[in-house]
Amino acid sequence: MTLSNREQALYQAVLDQELPTWLARLPDQLAHGLDTRRHGDLPGWLRILDKFPALDGVHIDLNAPHVTIDAALPDGLQTRCHNLLQALAPWRKGPYRVGTTVIDTEWRSDWKWDRLAPHLSDLTHRRVLDVGGGNGYHGFRIAGAGAAFVLVIDPSPRFYCQFHAIKQLMGTQAPNVHFIPVGIEDVPTGLASFDTTFSMGVLYHRRSPLDHLLELRDTLRPGGELVLETLVVEGDENTVLVPGERYAQMPNVYFLPSSRALAHWLERCGFSNVRVVDEAPTSLEEQRATDWMTYQSLEDFLDPEDPTRTVEGHPAPRRAVVIAERD
Repeated sequence: MTLSNREQALYQAVLDQELPTWLARLPDQLAHGLDTRRHGDLPGWLRILDKFPALDGVHIDLNAPHVTIDAALPDGLQTRCHNLLQALAPWRKGPYRVGTTVIDTEWRSDWKWDRLAPHLSDLTHRRVLDVGGGNGYHGFRIAGAGAAFVLVIDPSPRFYCQFHAIKQLMGTQAPNVHFIPVGIEDVPTGLASFDTTFSMGVLYHRRSPLDHLLELRDTLRPGGELVLETLVVEGDENTVLVPGERYAQMPNVYFLPSSRALAHWLERCGFSNVRVVDEAPTSLEEQRATDWMTYQSLEDFLDPEDPTRTVEGHPAPRRAVVIAERD
């Protein structure tokens, strides 16, 4: 089997990080995650991905609100990059900037980063796992904060292609950030290898949230840090909302605890020093439709007569960030 350059880089990175149990699984994981039968558009996305150039003489800024590839590109090359990036839309997590092209994503993910970053342990030289990391925006920001190695996992093949489009445009300036198209259930059990694990926007999609917390715990070394962001509701340590068939038009939302209940769950699952560092409603400025994501967004999922409720009558989206340590 001939490996692409991006697959070779991933194999080498996992080998360098001394993760042999994961290395052994990589062939099957990549074969399944990039199986063109999974998504009818995947062959087209991969063809688009192969057309992206590796830019020379660029300046990379991973600490700006826009993950930035700064380059003075000739008009023809700038137009080519712009059109290729648009062909991978919708772009949900970001924003990014490539030359003069600004990818105005559905989510202002930089706002979330700004809220949680002051509360993180120093990421310098850390090995970090980003579970459900989308197209890698936060993975790039984590690298900008000094992490030595960042591994993003997400089962979406579109996110895989978006991630690699950005990374390929970075050329030789690309950070040590890698992507495997899998979910948390595909991470080798008992790994205990990461200094920090992020799980943001995943817990409410899990049918068994406590099992998800235990899976996250297993990725961390003793004393490692978990950064968990999820939908919550207001209430005490016994408050948990179990929506009906849909929540804000999403069909796969199962448990929305209060932040106090979530902290209790984490303690029961073997975490200590649990603290809620941010909690707030999601605003229409933070999640919205744009030219790069033209489908329905948060505004369409709220009751037009009462924006504090979803169209189903549930409390409107409210998110909390909780940080904890593995015992």
